Amino acid sequence: MKNVILQTNVEGFNPKRGKVRDIYDLGDKLLIVATDRISAFDVIMTSAIPYKGIVLTRISKFWFDFLGTSFEHHLITDDVKKFPRPFCNHPDQFAGRSMLVKKTDVLPIECVIRGYLAGSGWKEYQKDGMVCGHKLPLGLKQCQKLPEPIFTPATKEEFGKHDENINFERCMKIIGIEAAGFVRDKSLEIFQKASDYARSKGIILADTKFEWGSIDGKIILIDEVLTPDSSRFWPADKYQPGRDQESFDKQFVRNYLESINFDKSGPGVQLPPDIVEKTSAKYIEACEKLTGKKFEM
Repeated sequence: MKNVILQTNVEGFNPKRGKVRDIYDLGDKLLIVATDRISAFDVIMTSAIPYKGIVLTRISKFWFDFLGTSFEHHLITDDVKKFPRPFCNHPDQFAGRSMLVKKTDVLPIECVIRGYLAGSGWKEYQKDGMVCGHKLPLGLKQCQKLPEPIFTPATKEEFGKHDENINFERCMKIIGIEAAGFVRDKSLEIFQKASDYARSKGIILADTKFEWGSIDGKIILIDEVLTPDSSRFWPADKYQPGRDQESFDKQFVRNYLESINFDKSGPGVQLPPDIVEKTSAKYIEACEKLTGKKFEM
């Protein structure tokens, strides 16, 4: 297998390990490392996807630069040479896949923006014609474009549990009226700007989720931004409402797991080499299309 990172290890440090990221707490800063782990149905597979962590970091960095000074964010640097010791001494583990960021008080909601009717939104719509409190027109098809993007927040559950879609009223109760209004408006603004750009590259941004954190009284954009792990990206030239879409993400993995009747719980499984290679290629393709640069190591 190509050079992959399933987890990082630095003597004297015990990172918090999520489904994909290893997070090192450095006091007022965090070091976020995107590994090559892949999860599906909230289960981490035993296989790694080559270059996945590098792709996720490269795309996030692109979007932080693209957004410029319009939206304050947590990124300090992705240059390993500027990381504090001992992390700067481990480029083999951190180069290309890590970000040194400001540490914030994370708002306990996922800020989901939907421009198209897919995923859990489609399932909810089929029940009562609504998505997170938004009444939508009758007769919409699966993956159909919505009249306008909608803010559909979700709770942030512990690892292993599914996030719960909530309406804006509950969002306000969780984080406060002012904060809820701020993250809703800013998330919608970023989504529209990113959606317009992606479309110019032949990609539909169907939906995404943002995370926000508070520092020194300000709410800033944190975590990964507009990556294939946090967003649905569809090739525009193959888009057709009324069915599932081809996508630039881990759909090959999901389809394989469905084909073997994976029970969506318990330990992950080893993925066949062709599924690993196809998935890696999709992540790289998304990176190249979005950044406009050939993926090189």
